[in-house]
Amino acid sequence: MDRPVALIVDDNKTNLQVMASLLDQEGLDHIDVIDSRLIKHAIEHLTAPRIVFLDLEMPGMSGYDILSLLQADERFATVPIVAYTVHVSETSQAFNRGFHSFLAKPIDPDQFSAQLARILNGERVWVR
Repeated sequence: MDRPVALIVDDNKTNLQVMASLLDQEGLDHIDVIDSRLIKHAIEHLTAPRIVFLDLEMPGMSGYDILSLLQADERFATVPIVAYTVHVSETSQAFNRGFHSFLAKPIDPDQFSAQLARILNGERVWVR
């Protein structure tokens, strides 16, 4: 049986590796995108993502730009798109722009498993 796939978009290599490691521990495969300008190529053949983690502040395309792109793609209609960023001041804007959930960096590894489970069960999680 195929493992669920997460999409991680973050221009910070360390943050991307931390999220990838946490997802590995939870049994999710992941596609990692470190250059936001490559997002269209990265999702070209992605058929059934289970969750998306988007950094907000990135050169090239911001997390908000990518959110708009994904919202226009029917494959992502029911996929929770999670803002994850150090900029906790962005929670209101992230909510208003249509993010499903919000996780502040650094991600708390002791809380991540429960937060992920809640998000995958359809619950909105907003952690500042």
